Amino acid sequence: MSATMVTKDLAAGHGDRLLFSGLDLVVGPGDVIGLVGVNGAGKSTLLRMLAGLTRPESGTIRLNPASAVVGYLPQEPDRRPGETVAAFLARRTGVTGAQRDLDAATQAIVDQAEGADDAYSLALERWLALGGADLEERAAEVNLGFSLDLPMTALSGGQAARAGLASLLLSRYDLFLLDEPTNDLDLDGLDRLETFVKGLRAGTVLVSHDREFLARTVTEVLELDLAQQQVNLYGGGYQAYLEERDVARRHARERYEEYADTRSQLEARARTQRAWMEKGVKNARRKMTDNDKIGRNARVETTEKQAAKARQTERMLDRLETVEEPRKEWELRMEIAAAPRSGAVVATLRNAVVRRGDFRLGPIDLEIGWAERVAITGANGAGKTTLLGALLGRIPLEEGHASLGPGVVVGEVDQARRLFEGEAPLVDTFADDMPPGEVRTLLAKFGLKAAHVLRPANTLSPGERTRAALALLQARGVNLLVLDEPTNHLDLPAIEQLESALATYPGTMLLVTHDRRMLEAVSVDRRLRVSGGMLEN
Repeated sequence: MSATMVTKDLAAGHGDRLLFSGLDLVVGPGDVIGLVGVNGAGKSTLLRMLAGLTRPESGTIRLNPASAVVGYLPQEPDRRPGETVAAFLARRTGVTGAQRDLDAATQAIVDQAEGADDAYSLALERWLALGGADLEERAAEVNLGFSLDLPMTALSGGQAARAGLASLLLSRYDLFLLDEPTNDLDLDGLDRLETFVKGLRAGTVLVSHDREFLARTVTEVLELDLAQQQVNLYGGGYQAYLEERDVARRHARERYEEYADTRSQLEARARTQRAWMEKGVKNARRKMTDNDKIGRNARVETTEKQAAKARQTERMLDRLETVEEPRKEWELRMEIAAAPRSGAVVATLRNAVVRRGDFRLGPIDLEIGWAERVAITGANGAGKTTLLGALLGRIPLEEGHASLGPGVVVGEVDQARRLFEGEAPLVDTFADDMPPGEVRTLLAKFGLKAAHVLRPANTLSPGERTRAALALLQARGVNLLVLDEPTNHLDLPAIEQLESALATYPGTMLLVTHDRRMLEAVSVDRRLRVSGGMLEN
């Protein structure tokens, strides 16, 4: 079914804070609209509105036809206790809900309820359209690499990402809303996702901070500009958006500067003319005599001319069209504090073997030297995160030996952002590093304001937890920097700032990322590939 979504004059906010307003958008068949903006601009909020999960403060959302089915895939896989992978796939593809409606319609026929035949026809049509008839067969062909009978809660982050991708590949919605579908996907998963999105006949609205993915897939870009309180739609794809946005921002600054210069000149002219006029009046009064009518008239005429010029200038000021100064965007300015250098050998694995359930990593021999910059790549489930855990001594070895060198101070942004999973206030996470006042100042630099500081850490959004993890790197001096998928949930400006900080960081670095542009931008000395639990140099 070809479906079109039309939104008109949408607005949303959090409390007294306006996120966006006046948002108009048409999503038709084949459209791929990339939704961009800084963290907190309202991207996920807008997707949830389009999915019908939350109501806008104002405006309308209309589907044509009204019976079209919209599929929404949230930012993080919602793993429900006891739910198997197969049940997860059925729920995320909409088949579970359609099956429930079909069962109810079947029972209504059995009960000979009025209108049961029509209800059954509609329910059957929807179940078939969503792919319910052959979902099991199609799911078995996806090649997840693990059993469909496993509970979702038993999957690793990479496996959960593959399950989320599979749910998308198996979906047959009339319109797709995708919130960060690229998170945790390996390069093969990204290729499959790109192929799927580009081949969709249905309209798609997606949020992603993967710049290469955006460049390869989107046909239009909808920018939620929080700083300027504007909504801007750009055609021509992601690269065209970057170029047009830069031109638009430059022109906006030029228009404001031209306006400010003109206004300043007119105000200065008006002040001068008023001063001359007032000086002329004082002189006329001082020199005025009863029988000097000619001189008095001349001075009065001169004063009136100055007054007329001043009034004319003030009218020009009144008629001058106001141009608002472009608001300065909040920018993350980060650096990674470096501890004194460690010994020459930073981390070592000797004949190391790790076993986690059915998965085996190793045996592995690896030595990381001082100031080495190492990128670790490999497919989801290959063992990259397990390798990092073994190197840091966090995961016990079944065989072999692991050690960190003398003077090593580890700073880590782990894939799960585990440090911020507890119920303690965010400020307490930094308690060992600096006083509360300094913590507040530091977090504010990372866009985490007073409202965030006292909140339980586990209530922060994924993007906020990632920024908190980066702030902790700035609070602590480290000489071994370990980053496991650091770009997940970060907005595009923050990713660029992180790349800039990594360029000047002088210590040892271990980087795991599937962000293709980050792999190109960050200089590394060595690339290690993990495949099937083994290390390929």
